[in-house]
This record gives sequence, structure tokens and C-alpha cells, in this order.
Amino acid sequence: MDILKLIGRTAPLFEGDISNRSKELKELVSNSRFLVIGGAGSIGQAVTREIFKRNPLALHVVDISENNMVELVRDIRSTLGYIDGDFRTFALDCGSNEYRALMNASEGYDYVLNLSALKHVRSEKDPFTLMRLIEVNILNTIKTVQMAKAQGAKKYFCVSTDKAANPVNMMGASKRIMEMFLMRESESMEISTARFANVAFSDGSLLHGFNQRFAKRQPISAPNDVRRYFVTPQESGELCLMSCLLGENRDIFFPKLSEQLHLTTFSDIAERYIKNLGYEPHQCSTEQDARDRSDELIASKRWPCYFFKSDTSGEKDFEEFFTDNEILDMNRFKNLGVIKNEANFSSIILDNFLKVIHELRAQTFWEKAPIVDLFNEMIPDFDHKETGKYLDGRM
Repeated sequence: MDILKLIGRTAPLFEGDISNRSKELKELVSNSRFLVIGGAGSIGQAVTREIFKRNPLALHVVDISENNMVELVRDIRSTLGYIDGDFRTFALDCGSNEYRALMNASEGYDYVLNLSALKHVRSEKDPFTLMRLIEVNILNTIKTVQMAKAQGAKKYFCVSTDKAANPVNMMGASKRIMEMFLMRESESMEISTARFANVAFSDGSLLHGFNQRFAKRQPISAPNDVRRYFVTPQESGELCLMSCLLGENRDIFFPKLSEQLHLTTFSDIAERYIKNLGYEPHQCSTEQDARDRSDELIASKRWPCYFFKSDTSGEKDFEEFFTDNEILDMNRFKNLGVIKNEANFSSIILDNFLKVIHELRAQTFWEKAPIVDLFNEMIPDFDHKETGKYLDGRM
């Protein structure tokens, strides 16, 4: 399946930048040791592949998903084969004692890349999943960057999100707060990150759901008024690799995307997806109509679809990678922009955030409102969009 065609593009985004820096990237990778955290997720696998094919001295991968890790190894062995360096995987939680023991036992790493995240906006629907989001996106980032620093790593990279720019949901805000903590850590260690668009067909994404629905012969559902930028899995790996290896301290990389050329709706992708598989999309009036008529429509080479207007919490009307007060370098790369931030942070505010979060976590249970209040203190212009509806309430 041609992913570029499905997302409305005709050419890879970073082909020119990768080609221009090919020799430099290969030399850096082939002379370095890498640790990839969250390396079995969709972006993590893409990053791992980009490093592996440039023959690193060592490439160790940590991920909490044992099954995804097995598939990562099978995929690499079936396509790229083997390298001279030390390639190993560890099914560990990066916030665990086992991860700390691994770091203590290792020979050290030149580059530590953290791709682990809770990425779904719906993670804020209850206070318990929300606290897990804070643990993964903020607390574990602090732990892993400090361990990397103590071990003498040259560079720490952590993936952020476009939703961190003027956030309207708790996931995006958590990544914005993560960036604040990374600014503090950048005073004693080189750090870079990346904000980027939706990764087409990444695990758990709506487009990945299209594959699942098709395999199970179920209706496809998507909003028809939400327009988003998309990058391919390989482009996500290339973006992270370039930010890690070519980024200067505190750089935030993002893709240059044209609104006219690259913004597309989920429903448009759904229709192209269905036609690509040899069916005609058939729009149903309701979810129930789509469910009831699935067998009948599919038998006649029509695929049941339900397209709707978005009304769930945390959805932005538009997509952006930077704010008005951030300094941009748009000339260094052909299709990559770079946000050049100073280390602007308040240790008092950051320490208070940790104090309040640890106090909440020490309780037997907690509610969402105090966490939202704390996020508003951290990000005074946080425009949290709460409708009381979440994607769990959709097909």
C-alpha cells in the first residue's frame, strides 16, 4: 500500500536532507553506542531501523512490550539482517528498578533516545490513566535523562509532539511540561527533541484502526472535519535521528509542511484507503446503520463508513508546530525547521510541580480537577478544551 498516496503526498519529505547529510550521519552512527527507549513502538521501531542500517557499535533497545520487541527483531532480521556491532533488546519498563540495574551494568552509551510516551488525547478521560500519562511522559523522562547524564552520555533525545505548541489537551500539555524539565537538564547535558505530525498507521492511531477494521470486516469510522498533517513511519525515524545527531543543545526539530499540500482529513484518507483495497466507500447515516449493514455492503464490494463531526475533548481546530514567541531557524535544512530556545525555566515552579504530583500519587486515590489546576499553573495560557466526550465513546 502506497502510504504517501493515501496521505496526499507524492514524495518523501526528508529525502533531500538525509541525502545531503548521509556521510555525516553514517560516520556518527558507526562510531557510537545507542540506547533506544520505547524502541518497539511505531516511532521507536522506525528510529531503531534508521540506526541499525548505519551499523552502530552498539544498539540496545528497551521497551515495555515484549511482543512488540519480538516483532521488531523479526522485522529487522527479515529485512536488514545483521550488523557487526552489539544489537540487543530488553523487555523492561524504563521507570523500573530493572532498567536502573541495566544502566548500571552497561558500558555506557553515546546517545540515549527516549521514544516512550502515552500519546492518546483520550488518556485524560480518567484521573488514573492521566496520572500514568504524567508518569510516562514527564517523570520517566526526568529519570532517564538523569541516568544518561550520570553515565556520561553525549546527548539525550526525547520525542515531543505538535500538540505541545499551544496545548489544548492534557497529553499535549504533559509534553510541554516535559520540554520545560528538559530545558533545565540542558544546562548540564546536550538535549534535543522533535515535534511532529501524526505518524500514518502507527500503533493505536485511527489509520492503524483502518487496518484492524478491514481485517475484521467491520465498518470504518472517522471525523470529516479534522484536518491533520501526516508523516510516514520512516520519516518519523529520520526526523528523530537527525534531531538527535545533528541538533544543537535545546533544538526542537519539526517538519516543514505546506497547509495547501499536506493537510488532509481522516475521512478523505479513509475513502482513498477503501478504494485502494478494491471497495467503494458507502457512507452510512449512523454507527448502528453501519454495523447492521456490514455483511450486506461488504458482499457487494461496498465498505460501510460512518463519518462525523468531531466533538470530543482536546481536539484542536488547526495544527501547529511552534508558537509566536519561539525563535525559528528555517534555513539550516530543506524540509526541517528548528526551534531555537533559550533555557528559560523556573526551578521553583518545576520543583513545586514535582512536589504536588508526588503528594497526589501518595494518596490512595485522586481526582482530575487538581491535576488540571496544576497544569494551568505550569502553562498559564493552557486552553484546555473539555467537552466531557472522548473517543472511547465513538466506534
